[in-house]
Amino acid sequence: MNSILHQLKHHNLVWQGKVSETGKQRWTSGFNELDELLQGGWPEHGVVGIRAAMGIGELRMLLPALQQRQHQQQRLLVLINPPARINGETLAALGFELSQIMVICPDTPDLALWSAEQCLKSGCCYATLNWQNNLQVHQIKRLQLAAQQGKAVQFIFSQHQQSQGALPLHLQLTLQPNEQGIEIKVDRHRGYPAGGLIRLNMRHLWPQLCRPQTAENVIRLHKRKAG
Repeated sequence: MNSILHQLKHHNLVWQGKVSETGKQRWTSGFNELDELLQGGWPEHGVVGIRAAMGIGELRMLLPALQQRQHQQQRLLVLINPPARINGETLAALGFELSQIMVICPDTPDLALWSAEQCLKSGCCYATLNWQNNLQVHQIKRLQLAAQQGKAVQFIFSQHQQSQGALPLHLQLTLQPNEQGIEIKVDRHRGYPAGGLIRLNMRHLWPQLCRPQTAENVIRLHKRKAG
């Protein structure tokens, strides 16, 4: 039994709750408050689950880190089954090299997972983004191993609020819309206690999306006189 356990630990198939990941490399998120919440930033490799309604800023939360990572590593960013058409002009304006971005739209969920696994373990990608719901434990484990092999991060966006406490995710976040950006709650963080919560202010990057209501942008309607 001890030899089997040793082999499982050697291949990172066993997570020990008492083992802290302090000292492991991270890459900055581009937001100081988010880096503090994540104990230094996004993990160097692994699977990150993000539960959020579509279009509340979930992708914008990742863009500063992804853009910086692309310039550092000169590897591919792969987007698998994005829910809307990717705006290349916007990404180029933000500093992304479009030749290093690949969009894959498989016909089935199984093909999407297969594509993600192949991209991760190829070593050609620094991150893959996959929009997919209802993943199983064995599927997450395969992605974890592929991410470790290719030294990449898999971000999985899900809109369903299914219980994912048993999934072997490196990090699980739940996002909610907020007046100044998004609210981020940590549901799971390997090696650290869960439950952290911040309200991420995104006004300095995208002020046009977080503009408060003022007298200058409100059109008041005149009351109609009776009779």
